[in-house]
Amino acid sequence: MAEFGSFAELVLTRSDERGDADAFVFLGEGGRGTEPERLPYLGLDRAAKDVASWLQDRGLAGRQVLLLYPSGLDFIKAFVACLYAGAVAVPAPLPSEQGQHFRRVSGIVRDARVGAVLTLAEHAPEVEAWLAAEGFSDVLCLATDAGPVGDAGAWHDPRLGPEHLAFLQYTSGSTSAPKGVMVSHGNLLANEAAIARATGSTPDTVIGGWLPFYHDMGLIGHVLQPLWLGTVSVLMSPVSFLRKPARWLEMISEYGVNGTGGPNFGYDLCVRRVTDAQLEGLDLSAWRIACNGAEPVRAETLKAFTERFGPHGFRAQTMFPCYGMAETTLLVTGPAGGRGALLRDVDAAGLERGVVEGPYLGAPRRSLVSSGVARAEDFEVRVVDPDTLRERPRGRVGEIWVRGASVAAGYWERPETNAEVFGARIRDQEELGCWLRTGDLGVLDGDELFVTGRLKEMVLINGRNIYPYDVESAVRALDPAIGTGAVFAVEAGGQEHLVVVHEVRANAANADLKTITTAVQRHVGLEFAVPAGNVLLVRPGTIRRTTSGKIQRTLMRKLFLEGSVAALHSVLAPEVRALLDAAGEPALVAVG
Repeated sequence: MAEFGSFAELVLTRSDERGDADAFVFLGEGGRGTEPERLPYLGLDRAAKDVASWLQDRGLAGRQVLLLYPSGLDFIKAFVACLYAGAVAVPAPLPSEQGQHFRRVSGIVRDARVGAVLTLAEHAPEVEAWLAAEGFSDVLCLATDAGPVGDAGAWHDPRLGPEHLAFLQYTSGSTSAPKGVMVSHGNLLANEAAIARATGSTPDTVIGGWLPFYHDMGLIGHVLQPLWLGTVSVLMSPVSFLRKPARWLEMISEYGVNGTGGPNFGYDLCVRRVTDAQLEGLDLSAWRIACNGAEPVRAETLKAFTERFGPHGFRAQTMFPCYGMAETTLLVTGPAGGRGALLRDVDAAGLERGVVEGPYLGAPRRSLVSSGVARAEDFEVRVVDPDTLRERPRGRVGEIWVRGASVAAGYWERPETNAEVFGARIRDQEELGCWLRTGDLGVLDGDELFVTGRLKEMVLINGRNIYPYDVESAVRALDPAIGTGAVFAVEAGGQEHLVVVHEVRANAANADLKTITTAVQRHVGLEFAVPAGNVLLVRPGTIRRTTSGKIQRTLMRKLFLEGSVAALHSVLAPEVRALLDAAGEPALVAVG
């Protein structure tokens, strides 16, 4: 593979090499039989140079440019246009497509000091009205699908190097204080190479996906990785997948997709909602890499997916549990050599103490899924005590720290946070230099990395460390009516109280809700030996997730304390009820 100074240089080279060959195929909402939209490499090159010349002509090289698009090929053209212009792309969700207001993107525009917004003609009036209302009078707005907007012949190569910024990846979190990860061209090239090495992908590998393009996994894995490889990517919208998960599998079958993936919940959704009739004629034998990037990956989901779709060509070794984040561009670790998922049962009590051991006969156990290993040429991974900052030995849980060429320089204009998060040093090993503190908990067992949870989401009850994920998983297994949940702790009456919030079927009868609540309390008490005095059963869609599908437990805790979690049925401990009453919050939770 040739060396490139920037990702823009790579795309220019791929356009020369691939010509009229398809770079992207986008499937519309119609499903099978609907003619897909195709974008060849030369077509992408021409469209990108057109918009890039417009950006350069207005002095936007080196400036931040916000991309507000629905799922589709216009986003890809605009992103590459920013690369070609030497501008810094800022992908963000289109608020009207997400059913949200412009509050979050307003925060991004202010934080990134955006110079222009690129969008589609149908959304431009709404975007322009928002910019005017927010006082962004100096921010330009361009509808990139309104015919030629610039002069592609006037485009000039910005002569970028690895140190130049390629884009800002804004992480999920507070709407008032968004954080943009500064991904350079060097970071991007390094991580795309790491992904190809880890997955064994080549120019013959067909990529596919349904993830949103403004999220790191969708952008890096399903849009930019195929450009790095010089292959084709078959894409569909997240809405298409969520409405009918079988469309993802149909896409894999029809187009012979070799590499695709998503968060754990996507695989779980397929297991629960793909019908036997939809499986008719499905052939998943071309599928070679099934990335699962949720934290942590559920062993139950991997087993259920393989069992459900094995008869239709899906192989166990296709499963590719992996670990990564926006701060590392994307991928950090993955399984080696087409091995598939590696599961490890451990003693539950030992895991709470931060030790991976057992399992022991007759004792409660937890099933962990390895996120693979870090390739030496790409990353170093250590597990560090978050309090003492000393490296923990193999088999002991701590915070995951990483370093490598893919690690970003930091968050946009956050010097103090960057010093803490991206400039960490291991005590007694300071001479090794700086590491990224991921905020994730994990353990190295040999060279295998097992991600166990989030540092800030760990629940401490009666002096014991409880992993929210373990409680949520146990509750989900109780009854088919129970769906996604969020478990967290609140302090009331001088002690920590566990709070269990889970979605249930909207049509579940009131008597069933009482029975389910009692069963949840009993099971959590027996399984984890902690009181479960606070259980809320809520409507589907109540549990908040990030754009990548991760449960936002910290946000759910905040909403709960604000009295903003409306329950179909709930039981609250007296101390917790008193806490909510003392806060003067409205009683939005129904009590059975």
